[in-house]
Amino acid sequence: MRLSSLSAALFAAFAWTTNATEETEIKSVSPYLDSDFASRWFDFGGDTVVRTDSYIRLTSDRPSQSGWLFSRVPLTATNWEVEVEFKISGKNQLYGDGFAMWVTRQRGQQGDVFGHTDKFEGLGVFVDTYKNNRPGVVFPYVMAMFGDGQTSYDKSNDGKSTETAGCSARGLRNANQPTKMRLTYFQDKQLKLELQYKTKGDDWMVCFDIDSPPAIPNIAYLGFSAETGELSDNHDIISVRSRNLYMAPKVSGDRKPPPRSKGKKTNKTGGGWLWFFTKIVLFILVAGGAYVGYTTYRVRNKTHRF
Repeated sequence: MRLSSLSAALFAAFAWTTNATEETEIKSVSPYLDSDFASRWFDFGGDTVVRTDSYIRLTSDRPSQSGWLFSRVPLTATNWEVEVEFKISGKNQLYGDGFAMWVTRQRGQQGDVFGHTDKFEGLGVFVDTYKNNRPGVVFPYVMAMFGDGQTSYDKSNDGKSTETAGCSARGLRNANQPTKMRLTYFQDKQLKLELQYKTKGDDWMVCFDIDSPPAIPNIAYLGFSAETGELSDNHDIISVRSRNLYMAPKVSGDRKPPPRSKGKKTNKTGGGWLWFFTKIVLFILVAGGAYVGYTTYRVRNKTHRF
């Protein structure tokens, strides 16, 4: 069944839950409709449509479309991980423009940066499929930008001047399987983006892994958007999952080999002291037994003489 944005079926695709370990998740639960055919958890807009059994389509393979999906509840955790499964596909040899994931103070404001507003505050991760003016870079290109609320996205140069980090992802569009993207964030410590799209069950490819990233607003909303221009593509979200993280990241600069044989020396020292005291106790027992035996022998000898 195909539903338009007015049907509110998009809301059925996701639910916000908290499990026993206090890990907050956004996860796909299809369908998930309340009695009013609306959702308490997500808003959407633009040209977004839904196949309740398949995907959330932010844009169809038609020119001049844009759509977005944003959580109503902010992502307030200091450290978190978001994993999204999506697919970009189309029938044309020329295609565009791209797809974005957002963790921003702004929520659900339609605009011309992959379907969302410009001059945002927070983090944007862009999957750019159309090359405007960036020589030497293979597209699709995946990049991150930290917005300060005042700086515009460098759209004419595919984000070159505003990029924090990025990588090429040849073969992501029209891949044989949906693409998985995993974004891990530890405040002031790490921002890591991994991709998986070439082979099902394949190892994750690290797109970038940066230390000491700029801060994301303490209250920020998780969202997704996409847009098409004269060229077009289907931009589909299949599933989303986020969770809080409590363990410190393994930053490359902190990776040190364990001290050589330190643990073994400690164990050996402890064993040596134990064996030393054991020998003392055995010596006392042997000496005591010998003394008792010798005393008994003398008493018996004296008894025989009489």
